[in-house]
Amino acid sequence: MKENKLKVGIYGINVHQIWDYLEGYRLVEFIAVAAVPKEKLIVYSAYKSGELICCDTLEEMLERVGEKLDLVCLCSPVRAKQWEDAVKCLRRGISVYAEKPAALNEDELDRILLEEREAKKIYPSVEFHEIADTAFFEPYMTMRHIIAEGVIGEIVQIYAQKSYPNNYDNRPDDENIDGGITRQVGIHAVRFIEHVCGERVSEIITAETNIGAPEGRKLITASSLIMKLEKGGVASVCLNYCNPETFGLWGNESLRAFGTKGVAEITDGGRNTHLWTKEKDYGAFCERDAKCKPFFEILAEHLLFGSPMPFDSETELHPLRVVIRAYENKIWDK
Repeated sequence: MKENKLKVGIYGINVHQIWDYLEGYRLVEFIAVAAVPKEKLIVYSAYKSGELICCDTLEEMLERVGEKLDLVCLCSPVRAKQWEDAVKCLRRGISVYAEKPAALNEDELDRILLEEREAKKIYPSVEFHEIADTAFFEPYMTMRHIIAEGVIGEIVQIYAQKSYPNNYDNRPDDENIDGGITRQVGIHAVRFIEHVCGERVSEIITAETNIGAPEGRKLITASSLIMKLEKGGVASVCLNYCNPETFGLWGNESLRAFGTKGVAEITDGGRNTHLWTKEKDYGAFCERDAKCKPFFEILAEHLLFGSPMPFDSETELHPLRVVIRAYENKIWDK
């Protein structure tokens, strides 16, 4: 068993990082950063006290404190290079928690998993995980329970939506930087389907457009995915950068599951829920698990104490494989 605190380093701030869990979370000791502007760190006591080691590169951080680190959270400045960054950490016996998409093609993902298996021969506790927390917030956790219990019967069709504002100045045209809308945003919607609804995707096709992008830009602004599910149902995903400021939330997301016995839905960015069965209109469903643990906390407890993870590795990472295949199987793009 490890010491009672997980020693964590973070690399990069390209999209999301685990800031919210580093200050005051009793199981974590935040000891090092790399490629993070100092102005982003001024709120952390470890930085104020001089205890936080600040590095320019991942290599420098691994060289200076690699022997002390249990986990590195990767938000690599160039997502296309993140798989290489993961390999560097795994080879030193350091577990990895990688921002999505953790890799941009299946060869990269499979290489990461191969390196994880090889590293375990020397460092048995080393693990690779993606920041896969989509299903671990309410009301999605409660919807997961409802579907798993068979309340709406066998799933016939699922609709998932992720819509973000058109802050085009902050989004790169080069999808090697962040993965692009289909892989970087779409993974949330596919997790709705697989991790919330419990339905595994078997086939997928995609259509993309850049309508609305500033003149001369190649930014993809919207993507539609259609898929077959292993149990026989079908699903579709709507992704775009069209969420207006007047909506009031950064993400306008929805999830609707249509079953043989009823329908469950979450709409308006999680603000509204509804459950219907053939027998009754239940209205908004009550959150059963309002204090559900974030995925990072589940992972920290797993790495420290051996508590079980909610998914095996293949289930956790399958939405990533799905969006990679979606990106590679476009029927139309502009």
